[in-house]
Amino acid sequence: MIANIMVAPPMPFLPASAHGQLVVMALLAYAGDAEAGERAVAPFRALAEPLADMVQPMPYAGLFQGGDEIEVVEESARSLFCDTVDATAAKAVVEHLGTSTAPMAVAQLRVLGGAMARVPVEATAYAHRHRRMMAGVGCVYEQAADRPVHDAWADEFAAALRQGDPGVYVNFLSDEGPARVREAYPGPTWDRLVEVKRRWDPGNLFRRNQNIPPGPA
Repeated sequence: MIANIMVAPPMPFLPASAHGQLVVMALLAYAGDAEAGERAVAPFRALAEPLADMVQPMPYAGLFQGGDEIEVVEESARSLFCDTVDATAAKAVVEHLGTSTAPMAVAQLRVLGGAMARVPVEATAYAHRHRRMMAGVGCVYEQAADRPVHDAWADEFAAALRQGDPGVYVNFLSDEGPARVREAYPGPTWDRLVEVKRRWDPGNLFRRNQNIPPGPA
């Protein structure tokens, strides 16, 4: 499940009375029998009367269709791990979404665990398998000159939600500096990847990425 908390845009499937109001747009996926999937999502449906319900059997790729009409010109976004959404975190989400001056701002919560959490940390470069949730905050806007204001908003928002050890999923990391790259690969994972880099790319040819510099020979 992915929950997007956002100010409702004027989308055609939403009633006009909902436009501009704070809403939760949830992406739900169940891989398996359709009837079992209906039972799995029933508790979520029971939370409240939905403004729109488009959950139905579909190919997995269909979950991500329908966003092509949204043109992203400029974006400020931050990602982090957290372990719970308590009253303090919920209040921070509502307050920060209310203070954004961007045309669209969102807080996204992704529930982790499952098969991903059953893989040993040392098995791959992704070392955050024990974390329970991943949060992302961001906004989109038109003018590049407004980036400092929106970057500051995103930094403050992320800081308000951060819990436990620092960390970030590297594919959701923007241009935030080498210290944040280290957070993507904590502890022994970083040391192991530095050694791989030193062995196979000592000149750091492949550096247009979230770069791991080669260690000493």
